[in-house]
Parts: sequence; C-alpha cells; structure tokens
Amino acid sequence: MIEVENLFVHYGRGASRFEAVSGASFKVERGETYGLVGESGSGKSSVMNAIAGRHEDWEGTIHLASSKVLPRKRSRADRLNVQIVFQDPYGSVHPKHPVGQSIEEPLVINRVPNRQARVADLLKNVGLPGHFRYRFPHQISGGQRQRVSIARALALGSPIMLLDEPTSALDVSVQAEILNLLQDLKQKNQLTYLIVTHDMGVVAHMCDRIGVMKDGVIVEELTKAQLISGQVKHPYTRELRAASLGEEASLEISV
Repeated sequence: MIEVENLFVHYGRGASRFEAVSGASFKVERGETYGLVGESGSGKSSVMNAIAGRHEDWEGTIHLASSKVLPRKRSRADRLNVQIVFQDPYGSVHPKHPVGQSIEEPLVINRVPNRQARVADLLKNVGLPGHFRYRFPHQISGGQRQRVSIARALALGSPIMLLDEPTSALDVSVQAEILNLLQDLKQKNQLTYLIVTHDMGVVAHMCDRIGVMKDGVIVEELTKAQLISGQVKHPYTRELRAASLGEEASLEISV
C-alpha cells in the first residue's frame, strides 16, 4: 500500500539547503502497521509529510495503493488514498467550528451525499455520542478531540492513514484508549497505518514492523517481536530501546 524508494527530502535552497532525509526506502503491506521511530530531527516527520503531499521538495519514488505520486502534482484519486491524524488534536480542528462541521468538511469538499447521516455514523465509530456534533473543540477533552480528528480522517474511506505522534499530546490515562480505538478501526475498515513516533511503547503496542531513523537515514528495520525480545543490531536502536526500558520498566508492560 505504501512503497518508498530512495527518498530524499530537503528544505531551503542553495547554501541554506538542508537534507532532512537521505535515501530512505521501505514498504508497508496492505493491512500492516509500520512505525517510523527516532528522536526529534531524525527525519521521520519529513518522510510522512512527503507521503501525505504536505511537503513538495523531495526526490525519489513514492507509490500509494500501487499508484505513483509526484512531488507537485497529484490526482484526486491519489489524494483520496491517504489521510493524516496529527499530533495536536486541538490545533488540527477549527476552534470556531462545531465538531460536526469539522468532520463534515471533507464530505462537503468531495460532494458526498447524505452527509448528516455519515457524520452521525463517524461519531459512533469513534465512540462519541451524536450530540457531540454541536459541541466546539474547547468544550470537549483532548482525547475526545483526537477522536474527532480520527473520525474526519475516516470520512472519505481512504485506505491509508498516517498517524503523526497521535497520542503524545494526550494524558497517559487516555493514550491507551486512543491506541486501542485505532487498532479496532484498522480491523473494521481494513486500513493500513504508517505511524511516526518517538515512543517505543507505542511502537511495541501498534506496529508489525519498525524502521528506525537517525540523521535522515533508516538505520535498521525489525519486527515487533525482535524489538520486544531485544534482537536488535544497530547501536542506535539499542540506545532507544534501553531508554524506553528505563522509562517504562519494560516494553512488555506497555503492550
């Protein structure tokens, strides 16, 4: 569903040009959850932004659902293949629009019929009551706002969902609820996930396979089982795992 080959992502021009990603390659199969993990500045968000079409200064090859996409020109079908859930659930929904309007927006843009019924179904699918459509973002909790963002991402039935640190802005007590919701929605809607995170516990809970990024390069690919058992090869991966174990006592607890 996602195929990235020899991807280079840069910012700026001339002497100020900065290469954020240098030759990244990976594949995500249909129905799989693939995690890009690394410290801030490792390049993982730049990869996601290139895939999502939010950043156009890149070279290489990206296929989404077997369709090749270009840096500066995407067809409507290509755009409909992928949706994104952002890190900040408050900043990603309009603060002056009621919840229902935010969820309905992509339906309006794409002229989808029966929009009110669709909004009601989407709210139900993410575990929110129907009357929440009339509430404003400041009237609901951070976890509820993230559920609204997820509902909006589901609105058009896109098969690929990009998750940009989807729980890092939430209280610890709410994080597991959102992760479990995402897992349930993946099975129900046959979704494919690409998740960007620095949290190894989230990776161990969500991902089938993991790409570890450092300085714009994927330094190691491994399965969830290899990560949990400690069968890692690259020193940087060992450092990330050791730091996570120190913070959470063990990865097994967070699964």
